[in-house]
Amino acid sequence: MQAKFMQEAIRLSLSKMRKNCGGPFGAVVVRQGKIIGRGWNQVTSANDPTAHAEIIAIRAACKKLKTFQLADCELYASCEPCPMCLSAIYWARFQKVYYANTRRDAAKIQFDDDFIYCEVSRPIARRKIPMRQLLRAEALKVFAEWKTKPDKIRY
Repeated sequence: MQAKFMQEAIRLSLSKMRKNCGGPFGAVVVRQGKIIGRGWNQVTSANDPTAHAEIIAIRAACKKLKTFQLADCELYASCEPCPMCLSAIYWARFQKVYYANTRRDAAKIQFDDDFIYCEVSRPIARRKIPMRQLLRAEALKVFAEWKTKPDKIRY
């Protein structure tokens, strides 16, 4: 069964790449042996840098299940997830992730996620994009209210 799901992720990557939807990446979300979400890279066709295959598949699965957590699901991706997708995978609480190509394979065709992996581990002051903190005291008030909000939905 696992090979069947990975084949679908790879099929999506090839089919949608050939249709100029975006880069050569596909993903499927599987729950109880059924595909409940499909995604392919739509960065260039949607003009959306976050429209990676994994993100699109996660959004489709969450919409179908009417939930923001996929703890009883598995993700099949045609390539090792980039840092953004990896973060989304953790937020979604996937049970397991399978991938085909590695990030080194992707780097060989000019999809080099290593830059972002390195940036994330650097101190904020040493990152390529300048980041400055502003109005922390004001923002902390919102966090304080969230902390005591009785009807919040935890995630």
